[in-house]
Amino acid sequence: MSTEQNKMLARRLFEEVWNSKNLAALDELVAPNFVFHNSVQTLYGPEGFKQFATTFHTAFPEAHFTIEDVIGEGDTVALRWTARGTHKGELLGIPPTGKQVTVSGITITLVSNGKSVESWGEFDALGMLQQVGVIPKMG
Repeated sequence: MSTEQNKMLARRLFEEVWNSKNLAALDELVAPNFVFHNSVQTLYGPEGFKQFATTFHTAFPEAHFTIEDVIGEGDTVALRWTARGTHKGELLGIPPTGKQVTVSGITITLVSNGKSVESWGEFDALGMLQQVGVIPKMG
C-alpha cells in the first residue's frame, strides 16, 4: 500500500473505533497478530484492543478524538490527537466524577498488507487523572 493509503487506514482506526465506537471495524483494520504497546501494558490481537477500547468507552462514553496531525513515511504512520470527554463511568477503579477532560496523545502505527500490525500509543495520563481530580495538580 502507498503511504497515503496507510495514513487513511490510521485515520479510519480513530474515526471508526474511537469516535464511532465500531469495535467490529478492528477485525477489518488490524491483523490477527496485532500488537499494541503503551507505557503500562501490551495488548494482543483485535480482541485485546477491543477490551481496551471498551474500558475507555465505558469511562468516557461520549468522548471525541480530533486528529491534529498525520505524518506518514512508507509503512509507518504517526498521529497526534486530542481527546475530549466527560468521565461518566468507572475508570481503573475510579468512580465517575462527571468532570470534563481534554488529553493529547500520539499513536504510531506500522501497516503491512493493508492492516495495522503494531501500534505504540502514549497520552497525557497524568493530566487526565488530575482533571478527574484523583491526583492533585502541580504548582
